[in-house]
Amino acid sequence: MTDIPEINRVAHIGKGTDEINYVDLTNEQIVEKNNIKTEWSNNAFNRSLDKLRKKRNNLLAETDWMANSDVTMSDTMRTYRQQLRDITNGLTTVEQVDAVVFPEKPSE
Repeated sequence: MTDIPEINRVAHIGKGTDEINYVDLTNEQIVEKNNIKTEWSNNAFNRSLDKLRKKRNNLLAETDWMANSDVTMSDTMRTYRQQLRDITNGLTTVEQVDAVVFPEKPSE
């Protein structure tokens, strides 16, 4: 990822004109901007994990009907569903989350 230079200015575009005026941010605005940037960066793991869980939950939902009491679930399907439930275990970094390979759904 390329480092983006810090820009502590905002552009105001004149209404109905092509005129652009640049205004420097105040120190308070710079601090707030940096806090937001830091918070976003610090939450990257949680965002990645949430995305993974949504995909996992959708895959589980596709086979939920097989867990009904009137359906006999095969051992391979039971194993697949358990692998999906366990897929987030031990993940501690964004890189680990990004490297997750989902198990292949049995053809039952």
